[in-house]
This record gives sequence, C-alpha cells and structure tokens, in this order.
Amino acid sequence: MHSDLSSRIKQCAIDAGFHLCGIAPVSNFHELQVFPNWIADGKHGEMKYMEARTDAGELKRETLARVAPWARSVIVCALNYNTAHPYSTDPTNVETDAFVRAGFVADGFPRNNKDQSATASKSHSDATPYATQGWISRYAWGHEDYHNSVLRRLRDTENALRALLVETGYWAPGTDDPIQLRSYVDTGPLIERVYAKYAGIGWIAKNTCIINQQLGSWLFLGVILTSLEVTKLEVTKKDATKNEAPEKYVAGKDGAKDHVAQSRATKNHPAKITLTADLPAPDRCGTCTRCIAACPTQAIIAPGELDARLCISYLTIEKRGEIPAALRSLMGRHVFGCDICQDVCPWNRKSPITSAAEFEPREKLVNPDLDWLAEMQPEEFQTVFRGSPVRRAKLSGLRRNAVIAMANSANKKFIPTLKKLSEDPDPLISDHAKWALTQLA
Repeated sequence: MHSDLSSRIKQCAIDAGFHLCGIAPVSNFHELQVFPNWIADGKHGEMKYMEARTDAGELKRETLARVAPWARSVIVCALNYNTAHPYSTDPTNVETDAFVRAGFVADGFPRNNKDQSATASKSHSDATPYATQGWISRYAWGHEDYHNSVLRRLRDTENALRALLVETGYWAPGTDDPIQLRSYVDTGPLIERVYAKYAGIGWIAKNTCIINQQLGSWLFLGVILTSLEVTKLEVTKKDATKNEAPEKYVAGKDGAKDHVAQSRATKNHPAKITLTADLPAPDRCGTCTRCIAACPTQAIIAPGELDARLCISYLTIEKRGEIPAALRSLMGRHVFGCDICQDVCPWNRKSPITSAAEFEPREKLVNPDLDWLAEMQPEEFQTVFRGSPVRRAKLSGLRRNAVIAMANSANKKFIPTLKKLSEDPDPLISDHAKWALTQLA
C-alpha cells in the first residue's frame, strides 16, 4: 500500500520541471468572496473575460463549482522565471526610470539579484539623467511564451500522475479512468493565486502577487483541476506563525501523507483515492508597505486590492486605444508590463535564478531602445516577438507605449522621431506623438 501518493504527485511535478507544487481543496475561500464586488466596481477595466458568466448569469470565477462541479482538488505548480539581470529599479541599471530612481531606491534596499549593500549607497548621479530605453517586464523576455512553457510541464505532470496510479495499483488496466484532470495557465475559470495560497505555494502579498519564502514572487502559476477527494489538515496557531515554512511548501520536499482506501483497484471495484491538502502559507508581509508606496499610479488602493485601471501593466498590455492623459506621465519608461512592486519587495532581494533556460532574455529586450520600438514595422514585430507574450499588446499598443516613454524621458533627442510619428497613418500613434511633443517642448 502506498500512503505517500501526494508526495509522489508533487515529485512528478518537480520532475516535469516545476520548482514548487502543492495541493489545495476546492472550496469557496473567503478571498473569492470579494471578486463580485471588484467586478461590479469596474476595477477590472476592459478585461471582459473576467466577467465570464454561466447561463444563469453567475460569475464563473467566483467559484469552481459553477464550471467544474466534478473538481475536488487543485494541484498548483509554480515555475521560477527570475534571471540574472538588473531590476527596473536597480540604481546600477543606467537606464533606470528617473521617477523610480529618485523616489524608491534611496531606502537602502538594492533591487537586483544580489544583496549588495554597496549598491544602495551608490550615488544616483552615477546613472544617466535621461532614459533613452524602455522597460519590458522580465516575465516577457524569454524565448518561449510562458503559457506554452508552463502548460507543457502540466501535461507532463498529468501523464506522470496517470502512470503513477497504474504503477501503485489504484487504477487497474481495463477499468474506467478513475480521475478527471484539466490543466490551465491563466485561462481557467478560477483565481489561481487563491488556490496557490491554500496549496502552500506562498502567501498573497499586498500587491496581490504570490510570494514564496524561498523563491520570492517571480513565479508563473499553473493548475491541474482534479476529481480526487482531499482530506484537509487542521491549521493550528503554531502552523500559522512558526518562523520557518513547512517543508511541504518547498520544491522537492515530501508533503503530508495521504489517506487512501485500503483496497486496491480491481476491474469491478476501482480504488477510492484521497489526497491530503497542504496547509496555507502564512502571510509574511508584516507591516511592510514598500510595494504600495512604490506604485507610481497608486494602483494598489489597499493591501491586497488592486485597481487594474490604474496599473501600468494593465495600461501597457490590456488597455486598447488612448491612455488617459492623467496617467501617461506616471508610466515612466514602461512599454510592456511593470515590475516595480516586485522589484522593491524585500523578499525578492535574494531570489534565486531560474533553471529554466527558455526564460533567458531574447536579444535587445532588456532595456530596449525606444526609437526602435516606436518605429517598428509589422514584419519586424512578427519576427522579434514570435511566440512572445508581448504580442498581446499588439504592435499599435507597443508603439503607443514607446511614444509615451519618449515623452517621459525628457530627452529632446526624440523630437525628430516624434515629429515623424505625429504624421503616422495610425491615429493612435500620431495623437500620442503630438502629445509627447508638447511634453518635450
């Protein structure tokens, strides 16, 4: 009899290339109860997919029971994507946004991948006064879209799980498949970070990201919905407050033991399989509010509450059409996404470098030249960003963002380029270029 099925499932995920894995029960967690009001208040902006509803008009993402009533547990996997390159707020990054450099690096906490105390005392005057380069969020630098990278590993984990059930005798050849599985990467009818918390992957930070005590917050999440029942562990006060995270939270460590029916599967009597859910990760943000203070647009309106309409990541990726004039000057040099709230997080000061080679940056995507992006043509866009999440912004959106970054650079070298772009056939580009010229005049 194999009483460690959960541990072996987690090892399957680690073998597939994930860095963390945990198991959560399907439940109406209290964190999900705020979702309807968040939607009703319009804080999701133009992300209409968030509003997906059942035929009865109920929000799908509010509870898994509405779209996957068979699901009883969620296997949550996490993949570290951090690379050995400067953070956007790193004062040693000579093109760091002047706004961030002046306001959020002078507190003595360097934002790179090394705990360099000398970096924090480095004079800000050492950096160039005007940025001529943009910033693409580090998750989008890689050679493969993370959706594909994570989903491939989830499929491998699924296959290994089914093979494990046969190997351990819980699934007899010739019987019906004893489990249902369904994998998602950002596309499922659930809020992944909530299940990541209850799978012990990490806690939900004030910036709404998942933070793991060992790896930080540079994590891609993938989930496998399963029909396997779970037995919940009792959460004690000691579990919630002890200084070290339980071993089950860490990649490659054994998790809690399982409670599996004593009988093996037979052709007529398949075994009942019951897993043990992991403990939720304790919140270790404490009184820290660096992410809230560092957000240029004040998009984190309360601890754990984000107004997407103000978020630079939303504005540069999801927002179509014109960027509200009041927000443009706050976007700094960001052309796709924003890392500031993670860059300033103390838990990311010692984040390890990923072992996944596909997340190493493509050429020219770390600190990309703004004029290159602003004048990019469709053919080059297709070539440079083939298989990249940057394609989500579309060429027009990427060029719009580059034009705004030019205005925020305060660098008059961009004036000739902006004059040319003010006559661009795309009205979105020409209108933003005309505005940018007024900022540089």
